[in-house]
Order: sequence, then structure tokens, then C-alpha cells
Amino acid sequence: MAEALPLPSWASEIVARYESGAAGQFILHGNVADRMLLRLADGPKLGRINDYLLDVLLPRFQVVLSYDPGFGLRVERGREVFADWPALKEIGDLPALPLPAVRVLARYLQFARNLRAVGAKPVSVAVVLRDAQLYVPVLPQSLNHELSAIASIIRSWASDTTLAAQGQAVFLVANRLNHLHPLVAENPRAAEIEVPLPDPAELAGAMQVLAPDCPVALEGITDFTRLASRLAGTSIAALEAFLRHRNHAGDRLDDADLGDLRKALVERDAGELIDFVEPDRTLDDVIGLDGVKTRLRQDLQLWQQDETGALPMGYLFCGPVGTGKTYLAECLAGEAGVPVVTLRNFRDRWVGSTEANLEKIFALLHALGRCIVFIDEADQALGRRASGSGDSGVSSRVYSMIAAEMSDTRNRGKILWVLASSRPDLIEVDLKRPGRVDVKVPIFPSATAEEGMILLGALCKRRGLVIDDPAKASLLPLIPPWLTPGAAEALAVKAYRLTKTGTPDPAEALRASLHGYRPPVDPAIIRAQMRIAAEEATDASFVPSEVAVYLAEN
Repeated sequence: MAEALPLPSWASEIVARYESGAAGQFILHGNVADRMLLRLADGPKLGRINDYLLDVLLPRFQVVLSYDPGFGLRVERGREVFADWPALKEIGDLPALPLPAVRVLARYLQFARNLRAVGAKPVSVAVVLRDAQLYVPVLPQSLNHELSAIASIIRSWASDTTLAAQGQAVFLVANRLNHLHPLVAENPRAAEIEVPLPDPAELAGAMQVLAPDCPVALEGITDFTRLASRLAGTSIAALEAFLRHRNHAGDRLDDADLGDLRKALVERDAGELIDFVEPDRTLDDVIGLDGVKTRLRQDLQLWQQDETGALPMGYLFCGPVGTGKTYLAECLAGEAGVPVVTLRNFRDRWVGSTEANLEKIFALLHALGRCIVFIDEADQALGRRASGSGDSGVSSRVYSMIAAEMSDTRNRGKILWVLASSRPDLIEVDLKRPGRVDVKVPIFPSATAEEGMILLGALCKRRGLVIDDPAKASLLPLIPPWLTPGAAEALAVKAYRLTKTGTPDPAEALRASLHGYRPPVDPAIIRAQMRIAAEEATDASFVPSEVAVYLAEN
């Protein structure tokens, strides 16, 4: 199984486990539907995972058998050797249905072991079960004798500790581990190997292979490594389709296209599970919060200096509704120069699908390199340690998978988790602990009329409404207490509308907007959420003295 040319880490892990005798059965999942870069002795080329197994990992096996529901049982290599099997005449045509095919494979593996046992010329055999999730699926709480029989046979192969010693190997290829029957997926004797999205080196190699076929799209581009680093997180298949389409249209790929290209390719691969944003704003666009911005900039400087040991694993932005928690997260990512990934509705009604969706999301995060994962309304999105009676344990499994990923120290300095919630008290305590969320930042409404006026003035200015200092001073008595950025945005929009519908003076338009103002959220709710945020703060300096006094008096 060893290969002279460099192997990616997942393939090296297979070789190490097989040659050491630690495993003979491997479950490959993750990015298994992608095109793959095959580094062969006669030069690199692109192929499928089946090609990778045959040409890179299994060239020394005399017989390679494969099965999938579409083509049935096939002999990929060693047809003459396989034809010498005495039982083949009894079997006749190789079966296409799953259970008969798996039973034939079991008989042939046993035959090859018997040859060694009696001292006959040995035969090395590899079995590749493609699209295994289609015929060894995870099932709801029901019994299916045929599927259970298939799972039992495949599990028995992994239980044979002498697979490698007998010159045998079994590969199950499935899109997601959580789509497989528990008898197979949870077998401790099978090695579970995740195939990740391609790293920049593999993307660069793929572009080099595609360059002769896409001369127009890649015209003038020689530094494929630099280009690939900008496209981390995309699949080779998506990149190939884009380049071929671009080449056919006669359009050259420019640097200016890379941001939109990366977003399009990543979202295409991820389906509707995530939103991928490369922010164009920075912390300079955040009005106020000077102390918070100073702390965040210090952390980002450490990130840029690769001082990962001093970085938090994650942040929790908490505060009343409308205080700009989502906006702050986007500005933080823009300041860092990394993309923001927001989780969409990854929950699914089908058994195992929710967990499989999370697997796919995590694989994408690992491939992106440095990124920020933003989870809004974290009190609702992250699940619960104890599931309700109606979700079959999905919520608790989601909770445990996210908790494990958030606390994986290998992600420190690569994936920064940012949670936002107006009710952080409803987030499970274990998810908020240090090691998952190290810094909890409360975000409060404006504490004084002056702060509120600064906020309103800046939001009006963005719409071209310039209000001079004397006018601002005259408006101070009208500024509502504890004004949130969301409410201030609504007031600025109203003032802008008035300048277009009969009140051209910006100061008078803002004055008219402030007259009769009613807060969009009950002040009692705002006060309660401020109290919760203040109690969550990891540093007392995050709570302004005006807020502390207000909460103590109320």
C-alpha cells in the first residue's frame, strides 16, 4: 500500500494503520464525491476516489472487487485470478442486489484466507463498497432483516484482526458517517477516516492539471499556489466546473473575482447549510464600544502574529435585542481579514441527516483555514444537553457534536467561535465555559444622551444628513434613554424619509422623528436583558459605570 510520492494526511493514515496491522477495514467519509488529485509516477491527473484507491493505495493487490447499487458487483482488477475461484461457476453472473453481492464477497474473502491456510499460492484481495450509505443506511426504530444482515456481514470482516496479515483490505465509501448503520459506523475494529476538502497545495496541483484545458480562464496566471490559498474551502470539482465554464465563455480569471468566486464555490458545496460572507467593514465602522474594540484588536494582533496560545477559543456577545451583536461580529471578521461562516438550518427530519449536515459543516470549516463561525440566537441554535421527548435525541446529539468541536484545541487560531444572544442565561453552562467561550462581552444601549446623539448623528451622516453641533445640543433633551443601535437606525431612516417628503432640514427631520418616539421593545425587557448581560461579563471593565449604577438602582 505504500506509495513513493507524497500522500495527503488521510491516505497516509490508512497506510499506517494497515501496515501496522491496526486495521484492515476503513470507512471513508466526507469529501468522497469530489475530484481528487492523483500524484502518479507518470505525472499528476484528476480522478474519482475510486481511481485514487485503485491507482494510488491499492496497486499491489492482485484482485480488487467493488460494489455499488448501480453497477452491482464488479471485478476492478485481477479478472483472470478471480476467474480461478471454483465457486464462480456455481454463482454464475455476479449479483447486482446488495445482500447477494455482500455474501459473494464474504465467500471470496474466506476462500482467499483458506488458500493461505493450506499453503497454496496466496491472493491479496481488496474490496471497495461505494455509496455504502445506500445499502447499509442508518434506520429509524424499525427492523429490516436484509439490511441488518448486510451490516452484520460487513461488521464481521472488520472484527477479523488478521485482515492485513491475510493481504486483505475492505473500504466502505460513504458521504457521511452518520448516514451509516450503527453496526458498521460504530464498530471499534473499523478505522473511520475523514476525507477533507482539498488543501491549497492540492488545489494548486489541480489547477496545474487543468491549465492546458483552460488556457483562456487561467491566462497569465503562473503562481497557482497564491491563487489556491485565496480559494481554500472549495472543492476541486466545483473549481474545475467553474474554470471550464469560464474558459468556454472566453473570460479570464482576475484577482477581483476571487472573493465572489470563493463565496459561490463554498456555498455551492455546502448547499443551504451555511452563509459565507467576506465582510467589507472593520471595527472602525462600529460606533462606540471603545473598550471592547481595544480588547478585540489586541486579540486580532495576536492572531496575526500566530500567538495562538494567547487567543480565546471563542466569544459570546450578549446584550439586549438591537444592540448590534451581529454587526460587531461582521466587523470583527473584516478587521481580521477572514471570512464569516454563519450556520443556517442544518436540522433535518430524516434519521441521521442533522448529524451528517454538521459533519459536512465541520469539514468545510477545517478546510477554510482561518475563519470566524458566527452563531446568532445561540440560545436556540445550539441544542440542549438533555433532549425533549419529541426529537428522538437529535438536540442532545447536536449539542454534543458542537461542544466537542468548540473545545477541540487543534482549532485554536484557526476557527474562532462567536456566539450572540440576548438571553445568554438560556445557553447551556457547559457551552459557555472557558475552553469553548473564553470571553463574554456584554453590549449595552447608549448610557447617556450624549452617547445616543453620537450614535444618531453617525447613522444620519451615513445617509447624507449632516447635523451641526448646535443642532445636536438642542436635540439632547429629546434623546431617548438607553437607545439601542437598532432603534437609532430606525430613527435615522425615518429622518431620511422626512427629508425626502417635505422636511428638507436634517436637524428638523430628526427632531420630528424624536417627537412622539416610542421604544420598539418594552424598557422592562431591555433592562432585564442588560442585567443578564452584565452578569455574564468575564471582565468587570466591560460593564460601564453608568450601567452598573442603573442596574443597582433598578
